[in-house]
Amino acid sequence: MTTIPDPARLTADLIRCPSVTPDEGGSLTLLAGVLSKAGFTCQRVDREGVPNLFARWGKKGAARSFGFNGHTDVVPPGDLASWTHPPFSGHEEDGWIWGRGATDMKSGVAAFAAAAIAFVTQTPPKDGSIILTITGDEEGPGRHGTRALLDWMQANDERMDVCIVGEPSNPDRMGEMIKIGRRGSMTLRIEAQGVQGHAAYPHRARNPIHALVRLLHGLTSTPLDHGTEHFDPSGLQVTTVDCGNPASNVIPERAQATINIRFNDAHDSGSLDRMIRARAEAISAETGISFAISAEVSGESFLTRPGPFVDLVTGVVREETGIDPVLSTSGGTSDARFIKDHCPVLEFGLVGHFMHQVDERVPADQVRQLARIYRRVLESYFS
Repeated sequence: MTTIPDPARLTADLIRCPSVTPDEGGSLTLLAGVLSKAGFTCQRVDREGVPNLFARWGKKGAARSFGFNGHTDVVPPGDLASWTHPPFSGHEEDGWIWGRGATDMKSGVAAFAAAAIAFVTQTPPKDGSIILTITGDEEGPGRHGTRALLDWMQANDERMDVCIVGEPSNPDRMGEMIKIGRRGSMTLRIEAQGVQGHAAYPHRARNPIHALVRLLHGLTSTPLDHGTEHFDPSGLQVTTVDCGNPASNVIPERAQATINIRFNDAHDSGSLDRMIRARAEAISAETGISFAISAEVSGESFLTRPGPFVDLVTGVVREETGIDPVLSTSGGTSDARFIKDHCPVLEFGLVGHFMHQVDERVPADQVRQLARIYRRVLESYFS
């Protein structure tokens, strides 16, 4: 007879696995053992030294397939002496579970694993499958984690029809927010090339700082947009400006700046890149200062539009918590940015108060409540 795990106890067990990204720390081995006993087919999908786990209950190619996604890797704990309880102790006290990953997001993984096991053990769907994709590379570069799992799934004819990412989604109370999209993120590094010279003889030099400041002023003085139906206005932030010049009487030869843009669905990374390069070229033509620009894109914006899938999850959350959740696109990036190219995806998880903090912790009852929500979502989806 299959033993249904307590999601809070499973959270504590996972915390005891020291899985600082990208180390697995035994967490995926633990999950594979628990899931295999419940009839899940488990496959390690490691790429470039990054550990990942694919688990499926039911037949490949079933009529309907529900997916969950999450990660067991965690950020470093920092100064161990600052912790009330050791960060990988999984200490349980007064209804709280302490340790790195308690909030972000070993609790979410434990909740959906326990919910899936309970569902297939007690009310297995006749022609359905449940797929869990769990990565060890969400807190790291993200190149060989969920991306690798999705590549492996495509190569092996595995598919999710819909997916919930179990990241902490609620600001203060369980049930107040479901993430149905995310802004895109890109970083641009800009170097302005001028001509070095004496500050007293500026006609013999070309000051790259002046041209760079002009470009930055143009980018920051006018909003990129005023928001869209489901997104707040895009944001552009200058994060560094430097010319490496220790002398007050020297016009430098080069100046650099870095900007980060969090953009909504009014743009894509290509349109923003072209806009900035066009402005730089116009300033270059007037000043003689040349610009070199490189761009790094973490992800494009995406939106899972309200419809049957979103309505189903919203209804369950409302019934379980008594709160009508806000459909949000706020926050940074998550692995949902990769899954959105595979199937409709949304994010719902715990309250994120203590993620990445010293003394990270989570209420055990909240983990159990999240598992109940996931279980009810599965029941509604397959009913």
